[in-house]
Amino acid sequence: MSMVEPERELVRRLLPWALPALAVAFMLGVTIGGWNAGWSAAIGIAVVAANFSAHGLSLAWAARLSPTVLFAVGMGGFVVRLGAILIVMLALDRLAFFSPLAFVAALVPATVALLVLELRLLSGRFYADLWTFPAGPAGGER
Repeated sequence: MSMVEPERELVRRLLPWALPALAVAFMLGVTIGGWNAGWSAAIGIAVVAANFSAHGLSLAWAARLSPTVLFAVGMGGFVVRLGAILIVMLALDRLAFFSPLAFVAALVPATVALLVLELRLLSGRFYADLWTFPAGPAGGER
């Protein structure tokens, strides 16, 4: 029996919400601050979705290797992804249409909402229920 990796399952279940969130952010941005704010807010949602996907898929890959690699990817990946978001924002800030305020105003609540949804999906599950481990030698041999 094969079990889906929990990280991939989270990405599979939460990523479809990115498109409606992008549409809402775009419409709110256009309504509040015009077309430029709408596009900037939509880019913010796309960055959150890409960040979440990279996080989930990299953790799934690392979990297959070893707990040490999982820890390194979890901690190091956090710093790398935050740096990537900063670099994207600084690069986009050079464009005339980009609104950093609209970008951040979409990115922060989307990240919080994503974390809440992720916690709701994982609530009630034991930590040990999230991963499967290969069976040891038969008959208790070492």
